[in-house]
Amino acid sequence: MQRQRFIIRTIGVAAAVALAATACGPQKSESAGSTPSAPSSPTAGATPEASPTTDNKPGEASPSPSPSASASASPSASPSPTVKQIMANGDDTDQVRELQARLRQLKLMSVAPTGFYGSKTTAAVKSFQSKNGLTATGSVDEATWKKIQSASKKPTADELRPPTVNEVDAPDPRCMEGRVMCISKESRTLAWMIDGKVISTMDVRFGSENTPTREGVFKVDRKEKEWTSTLYHTSMPYAMFFSGGQAVHYSADFAARGYAGASHGCVNVRDKGKLSTLFGQVNVGDKVVVYW
Repeated sequence: MQRQRFIIRTIGVAAAVALAATACGPQKSESAGSTPSAPSSPTAGATPEASPTTDNKPGEASPSPSPSASASASPSASPSPTVKQIMANGDDTDQVRELQARLRQLKLMSVAPTGFYGSKTTAAVKSFQSKNGLTATGSVDEATWKKIQSASKKPTADELRPPTVNEVDAPDPRCMEGRVMCISKESRTLAWMIDGKVISTMDVRFGSENTPTREGVFKVDRKEKEWTSTLYHTSMPYAMFFSGGQAVHYSADFAARGYAGASHGCVNVRDKGKLSTLFGQVNVGDKVVVYW
């Protein structure tokens, strides 16, 4: 019994130390051009890949079954046709980014491409499908993808990753009262709001799938104009901590590489001037809402 108590106390101390550490800084393993939340290898709980389980590329026919497999099938069994899904809600890939850029060309999306397939992308795909005589599922199958490709042109680099500020998402209901940093993962924006009114907005990026930014309602528990990550030894100017070592802060890496990189869980801001102003307005105790 005493040994069990000792183990529990030891685990509790380790957890407290982990929370106290400031675990932010750019992901060094991310390669240029990769999406922020795409893991380098499959992990438990990771979003399923948008591509099919076979090795064939989207648009290619599935390989025919082997003779032995055909022989073992029951003559009366007539397999029902399945629709191969290429992209669907929850995916986060470069192909989704291309889809969003094409939908933007077709005036079906106004938000800049993020690579994440969320509610706005689902609604835009449904709209396209309805207008083109397709079943409005909101997911992209081969027929939908071919029609979208034929109705649009291959996106340019600026269309895939526009230099302009992202369009702000509709505020979460929890952002409508008081002083709130309202942070949308889908539109990748931070809106500073007071009593439901948007005061300022800015682009943000988040941690990768392996080191995600936590979602929920928090409070700013401390502010540091100059700070260095105690784990990654990277600079975190204008840091406003809201969940253990996670903070809203300026990132020179985000300013230089954009969404080709990711943080280790913090909310990165690339506009230092805007963040400097926000830092002067936010008080310890103000609310932080992070949501999809």
